[in-house]
Amino acid sequence: MPASIFGVLARLGIQALAGYDGKSIFPLAWVQVMGCVIMGFGVGIKDPLDVFQSWLNVDQEPRDWFRDVIDGLTKSLFTLALSLAAVMFGSHCASILRRRILPPIQLAPPPRIVRYSVSVLGVLIYAAAYPAYFELPAKFRHQATAALLFSFPGTLSRYLLSIYLNPALSLFPLGTFTANMFGTAMLGVFHVLQGLRSPLSPNACAVMQGLADGYCGCLTTVSTFAVEVVTLEEEKSWFYVVLSWVTAQLLLLVILGPSYWAGNVNEQTTCVFIS
Repeated sequence: MPASIFGVLARLGIQALAGYDGKSIFPLAWVQVMGCVIMGFGVGIKDPLDVFQSWLNVDQEPRDWFRDVIDGLTKSLFTLALSLAAVMFGSHCASILRRRILPPIQLAPPPRIVRYSVSVLGVLIYAAAYPAYFELPAKFRHQATAALLFSFPGTLSRYLLSIYLNPALSLFPLGTFTANMFGTAMLGVFHVLQGLRSPLSPNACAVMQGLADGYCGCLTTVSTFAVEVVTLEEEKSWFYVVLSWVTAQLLLLVILGPSYWAGNVNEQTTCVFIS
């Protein structure tokens, strides 16, 4: 629960810092790299919407369809390469830390009182998201508090999918794949709803943004995906990468394509938030 809350806050903060005018790299790349570095470090110490928008050229850049395809492929390859490099970098930092700084210690399981105290603290931290949503000014809902509200359900969903589905298939991690594809589909649906020509109410728009940033942000994972790609056998890892990328793009094509082409949805969001 605390990791969900603080993870969402960190991601929103990094996106805000990297979302300036004239940026060279899309802000989500920074989030993915930081997550992969931390994931790689953790592994070492232990022993798909942005691309689709490139196909559609939602910014209406003066270019032909071939350049749209090139832009989408560039973002895909850039994200994958950067994520894998970040995982390896985090793992390398952890190996240096283990060899030169950390003594070889064996940690015993914490006593029951410590486990219970940490559990109660975790519940209280997540419970604080509810008064934060309702008591803080409404302008914060689409910026952060709605995302905090839906963060833990997203994390719990991914955890349960990983626990029950990953062991079910030896070819690739089915649980992580299911979480990423379901989250991608939900992001597509939310994008359609936020782009309706008859805009939703400000509160509904804030909830949609919270579900996208909070639930889907914690449900989907690039860092775990990158670690799994690194640890799988070569043929399996390539299959996993291609299957994930193709499935995600096809899902968005089915969800977003008809709405855009029928003219029922704007490519840019029509939601108006409380300011």
